[in-house]
Formats: sequence, C-alpha cells, structure tokens
Amino acid sequence: MNVPLLDLKPQYETIKDEITHSLEELYATQNFILGPHVEALEQAVAAYCGCGYACAVSSGSDALIIALMAEGIGPGDEVITSTYTFFATAGAISRVGATPVFVDIDSKSYNLDVSAIEAHVTSRTKAIIPVHLYGQAADMDPIMEIASRYGLVVIEDAAQAIGTEYKGRRVCAMGDYGCLSFFPSKNLGTFGDAGMVLSNNAEKIERIKILRNHGMSPQYHHQVIGGNFRMDALHAVILKIKLKHLDTWIEGRQRNAADYGRLLAGVKGLVLPTEMPYSTRHTYNQYVIRVQETRRQAVWDGLRKAGVGCAVYYPVPLHLQECYRNLGYAAGELPASESAAACTLALPIYPELTMEQKQYVAEVLKGLLA
Repeated sequence: MNVPLLDLKPQYETIKDEITHSLEELYATQNFILGPHVEALEQAVAAYCGCGYACAVSSGSDALIIALMAEGIGPGDEVITSTYTFFATAGAISRVGATPVFVDIDSKSYNLDVSAIEAHVTSRTKAIIPVHLYGQAADMDPIMEIASRYGLVVIEDAAQAIGTEYKGRRVCAMGDYGCLSFFPSKNLGTFGDAGMVLSNNAEKIERIKILRNHGMSPQYHHQVIGGNFRMDALHAVILKIKLKHLDTWIEGRQRNAADYGRLLAGVKGLVLPTEMPYSTRHTYNQYVIRVQETRRQAVWDGLRKAGVGCAVYYPVPLHLQECYRNLGYAAGELPASESAAACTLALPIYPELTMEQKQYVAEVLKGLLA
C-alpha cells in the first residue's frame, strides 16, 4: 500500500468545479492584484479567527517580516523566539536586521518553554514571536504577561495553526499581531504562496496595509518605505472557497489523530503527541511521533520502504544552523529542542486518509518498533 505524507488531490476533486468557475469569473475581470476578492477574504478570515482586522499579504514569511517592520524593529533590537520551528520565523527577524534570541521548547508541546523566556529579556528585547507549532497553541497567557510587564510586542506565528484554540480563544487574536501562511501544505492552503496578518488594533493593520504596497498612501506618495507584499486575487478566490470547508477538514485531521492514538496505544519505544490542557483545539497540521534517537533513522527508512510517507520537522534546531553560527550557541545549550530534532517523525495526517491506510501505517510502525 502507498500512503503519502500529504495528498492534496482528493481535497481538490471535491471543490474543483467551484474553483474553476470562480477563477474563470476572475479571469474575465483581469483584476489580479488586491481588489474586492482580497478584501472579502480579509474580512472572512478575521471573523474566523476572532480578530477585528486583517491584511492579506504575499506569504507567511512576509507576514512576519511586515509585522516586525510595522513596529520599527531592526538593527540593535532583539526578538525572542523558539529555536524549534521552520526557518522563516527566525529568518524574518534577521531580514529586518534584528537579532533572534533562541529559547528552548517544552518537550511535550514542542512550543516555547514559557518558564525560560524571562531570563532572555534584555534592554534590547523588543518582541516575542511564539510559534503555534504543528497546530497546537503555545501557552499564551504567561507569554502575554511577560510581554506586558516588559513592554514587548507579541507576534503570533500561526503559520501551521489557523483555527487552533487556546483556552477557547483562536490563535492570532491574543497577541499584537497574528501571522498566517496559506502555503499549499497548510490546513488552509492556496495554489502557491500567500499569507495574512491579523490584529485587533485597526491602526496597526492600516499601517501594515500601507507597508504592503511600497509604503504608498495616497497613490505615488511614500511617507515610509515598505515593500511589495501584496496578495494576488487568484489566491483570495481559492481561499474563500476553501475556508468554507476548513472546519470539516480540521475535524478529519482530529479524527485521524484519535485513530492513531487508539491504533498505536501502548507501543513500546513510541511517544505519541500530547494535547496540552490549555489546548482546547489542536488542528494537527502535523502528527509528530517520537522514537529513540538511535532508532529514528531505521524507523524512517522502514516506513518509506513500506510506502508510508514520513518526514522530519525539523532535523536541525535554528540555534545550530550554519547561518547563525555567529550568535555563539553551542550544541547541548537548548537540549529539549535538540532532542526533538533527533527523535521526532511526522506521519500522514491529511483528512482524506482512509481507515485502511491508518491501520497500515500503524501496523508498519509497530513492526519496525517490535
């Protein structure tokens, strides 16, 4: 049997006709940059996330960059974030000229260890970027308390977590900014790169919208230097259609996670994902298991040989990446993140998985760990 890590084709088949029709209508207008479709998507996603305002941008990476730009964060400033995440989180900090300050993770949630944040706050610290990794919320209340006490901006990296909830509140609605990615592999993905910045502060989003279009307001007048961070209308058309189905797709991912939990319960040498008590809605962009470091490569190879798609997110923590060698971090300095990088493995979790496929994945994994 073949079980890919991700298969977007079954999802597309269910909405193909609606997307084709809507795109043909867009093609007839020949209006491809920003416009009414983008504005409608901004309103819909803001409402879905429980936020007052939103600004659609060109990617999730650009969402982080433009949020930092809007706060004037740059050279000489420090931004605290997780070392165990996709590179874009730290890359955005570096792109604006600031310095990422890496903090270790909680080994159960894979998100920021909130007990370690305060020790990294200095006079140069300007912001915290918590990451809601794999679709589970970071522990936001302590993060917001620390930020309030030190006057720091909080930018939620929710690239993998649209619809995720923390104590009943949607991510993106708690920090000063929330950043989404609509990369194709995300739970709400488009046909390319796109993203969004959300906030409950109208003035912040108005500034983001000016920066999104080269800092232009009004036309051909530039009081600030922005960039080309605009969303194409094509993506807005696709995402508006997909957003109507998102909750159903999330339920499918949650159902798959529950099935894996039953099928893999009690397997020796295997640690399954933990849903934290404050995580009232885990959306499972990834389903990440943990095995012994000495066995990870053999399990990885065995799954792939058996036709089961799997991947490691992420094999090298950011503090040990070559490009950050100048920051002076040493191996062993952030041990929970380094352990996760050495021991974790992601299994297929996309909503269209059949029970037969899940049972096959479980049986292969059990055999490899026997």
